[in-house]
Amino acid sequence: MSRIEAVFAALRNAGRKGLVPYITAGDPGPEWTAGLMHALAQGGADVIELGIPFSDPMADGPVIQLACERALARHTSLWKVLDIVAEFRRGNTSTPVVLMGYLNPIETRGVEHFAQRAKEAGVDGVLVVDLAIEEAAETAPILRAAGLDTVFLLAPTSSEERIAAIAREARGYLYYVSLKGVTGAATLDVSSVQRKLAEVRRHTGLPVAVGFGIRDAESAAQVGRVADAIVVGSALVAQIERNAGNPQALPGILREQVQTLRAALDGLAAEQ
Repeated sequence: MSRIEAVFAALRNAGRKGLVPYITAGDPGPEWTAGLMHALAQGGADVIELGIPFSDPMADGPVIQLACERALARHTSLWKVLDIVAEFRRGNTSTPVVLMGYLNPIETRGVEHFAQRAKEAGVDGVLVVDLAIEEAAETAPILRAAGLDTVFLLAPTSSEERIAAIAREARGYLYYVSLKGVTGAATLDVSSVQRKLAEVRRHTGLPVAVGFGIRDAESAAQVGRVADAIVVGSALVAQIERNAGNPQALPGILREQVQTLRAALDGLAAEQ
């Protein structure tokens, strides 16, 4: 059982919902990222998604695009991201880490080489945003052979056939994008999310995490009622941007923000 599988099994047994915060590695500087990851874990993160900065993050909105620019300006390479994960692992061996990024940096360095180094660093899973399921037949098995869970995106427009194909390749959990658009979009229709998740669950027993549009305790609780986990990214990255000039304060700020989200999710247990 992978670290991701173990975490979601424990959540399910406890009747709790998962919290998956996202930050971009290297923002506001690579020397701060491991400390921010520890703050997320201390705040109640069940899984941490760590963004690999990329020059053309096509699925991301302005907040995360700017985070990538700041990280790249600080020379945060793919190998530097793995060094950050290894640094985090020296103080935390329990919280799963999923790298989220784009295919180009991975292919440039070689998928097998990347997979080996990622596993050695302590990475648990990889979500390649622009790896279409039709093109995953070569890449996904290499990642899994290295012991990395392959996490895939599902969209509101995903057909039943496509959902079934993605479910066959996915490991760890599925990431459902709750709305059409880029990260940081604001409109969230929980009833439509609920209907789509029912469709997804006909094809898989994997946990389904829902992201895009979740920015505070209220939206976290709304989505948490229908999802197995929530993903929060832009709201956290925006805090990093606002406080980039005072990075020493960021661990406390992010820890408190995650604690608020965690409390909102844990409050759902009382409704059952």
